[in-house]
Amino acid sequence: MAQTYEEMDAIAMLKADHRKVEEIFAAFEKATSKSRKQALAEQACLELKVHTAIEEEVFYPACRGKIDEDLLNEAYVEHDGAKLLINDIEAGGPEEDFYDAKVKVLSEMIEHHVKEEEMRAEGMFAQARAAGLDMDALADAMRARKATAMEEFQAGKPAVTLTLEGDDTEKALLDTPMGDTAR
Repeated sequence: MAQTYEEMDAIAMLKADHRKVEEIFAAFEKATSKSRKQALAEQACLELKVHTAIEEEVFYPACRGKIDEDLLNEAYVEHDGAKLLINDIEAGGPEEDFYDAKVKVLSEMIEHHVKEEEMRAEGMFAQARAAGLDMDALADAMRARKATAMEEFQAGKPAVTLTLEGDDTEKALLDTPMGDTAR
């Protein structure tokens, strides 16, 4: 029997999110009506904004200093590239030029990102497990943040980048989950 989201550890949660978004993108590819495509694109964007929030605010800071630094930094930059497309997709609609192309490119970006996180030996998740991170405690923190992030993003909050020019890049370099003042 499959675990429920409440029973999953941090990595299982993140992988479940990945599978969900992959299914949404697959449904987008098959959709024919503009309204269906827009609903699916908006659902994918919402799920990705929530997912990037829990990774960037809880999981990635816990990994800082314990896994390959370049891989972690790349993940933040990949998120920011995706966020730019997400905000553009959300601001537009299926009647616009390049709408389907933007969703397709977002899907491909996420596919690449997921592969790097989930690679068996050298991927981020494998490195995090090998480092002995407390995946149950991280899961609890991620579940709590996911609930608040879902509310924020459903209310229309845009995705915010962390690594681009003009950003407060210190947030991407934190080694403690955001909001956790214990140092």
